[in-house]
Amino acid sequence: MATVITTDNFDQEVVHSDLPVMLDFQAPWCMYCRRLAPVIAKLEKELEGRVRIGTVDIDQQPELEEKFDVNTIPSLILFKQGVQGSTLVNPPSRGAIMSWLEEQGI
Repeated sequence: MATVITTDNFDQEVVHSDLPVMLDFQAPWCMYCRRLAPVIAKLEKELEGRVRIGTVDIDQQPELEEKFDVNTIPSLILFKQGVQGSTLVNPPSRGAIMSWLEEQGI
């Protein structure tokens, strides 16, 4: 299960992570986010040891939503060595997510 990321644990879970971290910005009311959740869960297992996956509930963490300029959900943001990198907005499929991650060297 993906780690729930909050303003309180962001530094520990993302900035200080030894692995790249993909954050899934989403909300419980977002139907597309809910449909994407099983895909994200499978990717977490498949990519174990290569990338960590965290979720950010934008309703609970508006500071993180604003800090990373998330205007559309779901949005995936990849962090490497604690630095914000590429963003994938509204990914259409598992294949699109995998291609995006491969482009980032994951």
